[in-house]
Amino acid sequence: MTRTWWKEAVIYQVYPRSFRDSDGDGIGDLKGIEEKLDYLKELGVDVIWLGPVYKSPNDDYGYDVSDYYEIMDEFGSMEDWTSLCSEIHRRGMKIMMDIILNHTSDEHAWFQASKTPGNNPYRDYYYWREGDSEPNNWESFFGGSAWKYDEEARAYYLHLFSVKQPDLNWSHDVLRREMYSMMRFWLDKGVDAFRLDAVNLLVKPGEWQDAELAEPDHCLAPCGHLIANGEGIHDIFQEMNNEVFSRYPMFTVAEMAGVSAEEGLLYTDSTRKELDSIIYFEHMDVDNGPGGRWETIPFSLPAFKQIITRWQLMLQGKGWIGLYLNNHDQPRVVSRWGNDSRYRVESAKMFATCIHMLQGSPYIYQGEEIGMTNIRFDSIQDYRDVETLNYYRIECENKGRSHEVVMRDIYLKSRDNARTPMQWDDSVYAGFGTVQPWIDVNPNYKEVNVEKALADPDSVLHYYRELIRLRKRYDVIVYGDYSPLLEEHSEVFAYRRTLNDETLLVVTNFSEREQMVDLGEPTSEPSLLLANYPPAEEPLTALRLRPFEARIYLARNNIL
Repeated sequence: MTRTWWKEAVIYQVYPRSFRDSDGDGIGDLKGIEEKLDYLKELGVDVIWLGPVYKSPNDDYGYDVSDYYEIMDEFGSMEDWTSLCSEIHRRGMKIMMDIILNHTSDEHAWFQASKTPGNNPYRDYYYWREGDSEPNNWESFFGGSAWKYDEEARAYYLHLFSVKQPDLNWSHDVLRREMYSMMRFWLDKGVDAFRLDAVNLLVKPGEWQDAELAEPDHCLAPCGHLIANGEGIHDIFQEMNNEVFSRYPMFTVAEMAGVSAEEGLLYTDSTRKELDSIIYFEHMDVDNGPGGRWETIPFSLPAFKQIITRWQLMLQGKGWIGLYLNNHDQPRVVSRWGNDSRYRVESAKMFATCIHMLQGSPYIYQGEEIGMTNIRFDSIQDYRDVETLNYYRIECENKGRSHEVVMRDIYLKSRDNARTPMQWDDSVYAGFGTVQPWIDVNPNYKEVNVEKALADPDSVLHYYRELIRLRKRYDVIVYGDYSPLLEEHSEVFAYRRTLNDETLLVVTNFSEREQMVDLGEPTSEPSLLLANYPPAEEPLTALRLRPFEARIYLARNNIL
């Protein structure tokens, strides 16, 4: 396998609105991020993924871009961005920008110009369809129709997400050149990497009248299976690579919902010259019911393991993935699949162990490293996420479900679970700022915060530092082959990583109950590299795992 800096990197995701407010307006900003760079450097991360900071009306909090070349006023100025980029580089870290390619804001100059009917050079930048009714019965990922009628344009436009996020038409040559120019602009300013948002949706079916749905498909949105990974998508990424990526010493990670491991390999196989890595969703959808993300079913570890193993083996030695259980679109995993009260610390460490020791690039989402948990607001008025608010409106107002029932869904899956302010200390507003934040702080901030974690040698934070240290010390963690163990076990996830004469053994208990497992007789005693409980002396043939216990062993000469 080819060795590269980005395969060895650990990436930390910053959600700018919620990281640190430096100017007292209740909203996180670029100067606030700069204030905390030493903390991130000491954590040990290599790349800072900066959520979208472009000019935006904030319907989807930055993922609706109105100007790709300007910084959102709430976050600061281009001078602030330049200073942040310089300070990141001065500390030996790199910066990753979130690039939104599938859609713009409806307030973008292109979209406003595209509304004029007739011979208009911007009309084909978007998907406009004239007529008295919606072109088809597609539904948005955020609920409701994927089509919106515009009086000025006298036509419907496509929006796979919010009504304020019209989809761009990537079959249009001029549009593609505009987007490539924008990407080069940021790379020329010093960006080291791109996270590409929702980019396997760029190609839409050519014949709209043949894309009517007989019945809903809830794997993504009802129209998801018609759009994701469409014919011609690989041609776009090969062109994008040729026009942009190959010209810079950078790396790319593409967010792709509804992608299989087989498709993932096509996107990331280096011989195809498309993308370096992808962030897939399949493992995060394991507790989604037939109705999609809002219909929650019990977590199944065997199903989760099957997905992880399929991706690990399919891409092994050929492609690359991002490793994550938390991000700005997902509820906090310690609340979702762990125990965020009695075993908060143990389960947070266990999840980190399981995911960081796999092959791929680990992603740490802000607050994950201190074990931050989900939020439970009593009133829907306290939520800010457009997807959550749309869901509440549709379920309560349109379908007549009760507030209490719908809120149970929201407590489990709302994206706002991950977007409450970063908890820095136990002062008012958790040290995020000096005034009421744009979204309320989690009430547990007095117990769960960075300051307290730094003072506790057994904290989740210090455990994350050790995981990162191990990754930098042992090549087997980065480049070793993966092989699963105990595949049928319903509560324990165990696997090996092997490289040359080194074998790494990872054992994690996903349950609140003790588990006894037999991992076989090694030819000699392996060393315990890290565990989230005080060391125990059991042999591998009779290993007793405590609730949410995690252990990492290392052996030489492949003896495990």
